[in-house]
Amino acid sequence: MTLKHMAAIVGVGDIGLQGGRVPAGKSVLQIQAMAAKVALEDAGLSLKDVDGILTTGMWGIPGPGTFPSMLMAEYLGIQPKFSDSTNIGGASFEAHVGHAAAAISAGLCEVALILYGSTQLTERTRTLGAKFSGLTDQFVTPFGMPLPIGAYALAARRHMYQYGTTSEQLAEVAVSTRKWALLNPQATKREPLSVSDVLSSPLIADPLHLYDCCLVTDGAGAVVVTTSTRARTCRRAPIWVLGHGESHSHSSIQAAPDITQTAAKLSGRNAFQMAGVMHEDVDLVEIYDSFTITALLTLEMLGFCGLGEGGPFVTGGRTAPGGELPMNTNGGGLSYAHPGMYGIFLIIEAVRQLRGECGTRQVPNAKIALVNGTGLQLSSASTCILGRD
Repeated sequence: MTLKHMAAIVGVGDIGLQGGRVPAGKSVLQIQAMAAKVALEDAGLSLKDVDGILTTGMWGIPGPGTFPSMLMAEYLGIQPKFSDSTNIGGASFEAHVGHAAAAISAGLCEVALILYGSTQLTERTRTLGAKFSGLTDQFVTPFGMPLPIGAYALAARRHMYQYGTTSEQLAEVAVSTRKWALLNPQATKREPLSVSDVLSSPLIADPLHLYDCCLVTDGAGAVVVTTSTRARTCRRAPIWVLGHGESHSHSSIQAAPDITQTAAKLSGRNAFQMAGVMHEDVDLVEIYDSFTITALLTLEMLGFCGLGEGGPFVTGGRTAPGGELPMNTNGGGLSYAHPGMYGIFLIIEAVRQLRGECGTRQVPNAKIALVNGTGLQLSSASTCILGRD
């Protein structure tokens, strides 16, 4: 089965942040509606056109957040023909793009709206550790493992032991990402950052320092996906879904088959096969960077470098502006924003880059972008390969 050119992203939208916060007094439902309005206007469509809705994990809404697609559809006044509340953590939204494309190709809907929002900074609801209480987490959390960072720290330390990766190499990821943020007026963090700054920042979970960790912000984003036929009539040039893959290998970190490898190995392979492109065809990558180790492991799993070669690969500004492989070009979760789950913003940035809308941070002549989300404790991965005409 292929989804190549069966559907296209025709609209994206997010809301402006001031110091990582949404406009004062706005609820998590309101900011998603605001992002949806921007994305639909971007596409030249309206809520009346939407017959598919996909969303998940609206932090800031206890209880009802369990049924996010129903709640959001009710709030927007939509009775959808297709609904999806898949939650595989930060990889959910790349999965939603694939699911939307599949639903569209099967004739289940014509215009799919993908949404996410969180007011966790404003509401001070950063209680992720308490959320990890599944079946196998009972063997981890009672013994003092701080989650999710503890899981990523374990992976980083194992990678260091097994392959000789250094804290300096991890810091290179944060530094390169900050260089992109310096070019983005909307980024939360825009102060220069050096390797020594990262290494001298407080140690949060050995070996990860403060600047190895993503931000805590509010935020909301929306993506509009439609049929190939309808895409040709929309306001913006279509950005085609060329390939998609998704997988998950475990839930809690103690059940991971190998904490230095992730499900991106499978999701990436399937996405590349479906898209029919090679690594050298990719002009930019938007890769989930909840922590510096997340991006480094993902580059390995996607095949941009060999197993254990991520440390040397990211040195020398390879992923920074002007580097061989532009990565996280808006500043990523490390410097742009990170409202609980970041995956939808990876998609939004990739689309804007492929349209050539990114000003001083624009990757020249970008035609193909890879987007990869990672969820939970290096547990899930979903990969999309997007391209323009």
